[in-house]
Amino acid sequence: MTLAFPNPSRSFDEVRNVVRFHGHDGMFQIRFFIEAEALAGSDVDLRRKGVSEAKCLAAFDALRPSIYEVARKAYSRKRRDSYTLTGHGFLTDGSPF
Repeated sequence: MTLAFPNPSRSFDEVRNVVRFHGHDGMFQIRFFIEAEALAGSDVDLRRKGVSEAKCLAAFDALRPSIYEVARKAYSRKRRDSYTLTGHGFLTDGSPF
């Protein structure tokens, strides 16, 4: 099976300062977290004013295809049940490398 994202839900974890979302490989659920700083990317305004839940979730929604692509690449390298995506997985324009 391949990694799929059939459920578009996501949530902000204020303690970890990440957005969490889930993927599925068959019957296995894979947890993903993306750091708020990675979502800010090259958005100077977002970085300067600080990140909030609403801004992080909006950035996630705008970058969803790129985030899913990076998540799939991470999962294909080493299959685990949890991943934290950082800014190192994205170029400055928010696109994945």
